Amino acid sequence: MSSKELEKEVKRLVHSNRYLKGYVCAVDVLMQLNFLSESDYECWQLGKVDYLEGVCSVNLEKLTLVNKLIRRYAAELNLESSWTEYNQTGKRLSRRLRFSKSGNKAIEEQYATHYVDKKRMEELKENRSSI
Repeated sequence: MSSKELEKEVKRLVHSNRYLKGYVCAVDVLMQLNFLSESDYECWQLGKVDYLEGVCSVNLEKLTLVNKLIRRYAAELNLESSWTEYNQTGKRLSRRLRFSKSGNKAIEEQYATHYVDKKRMEELKENRSSI
């Protein structure tokens, strides 16, 4: 996938996730792009994988671009950034999960930030409660 095609697809996914879920997060976009499989994501959540980037099917350059594009389109939509803690699931002791090999704080924050449309979240909650 070329950079131009990736830009269009990330923009589409940001808009789609905002509408369907009320928020956008990197992990969802990576799975929707097929850069991260559901099974690899689950292994990471269980602590069987040291860091998420290690199981993504694209290079760091593309992963960096995806995060950059998510931030750009979230800003265009005036979505509110909200850091989200990702912790290991399962029976072992809970620990914070790593996204990158380096563990660089800025990179980790980019992956862990969700972009929220509070108005849309309220609409979705109202729709659920009226059903």
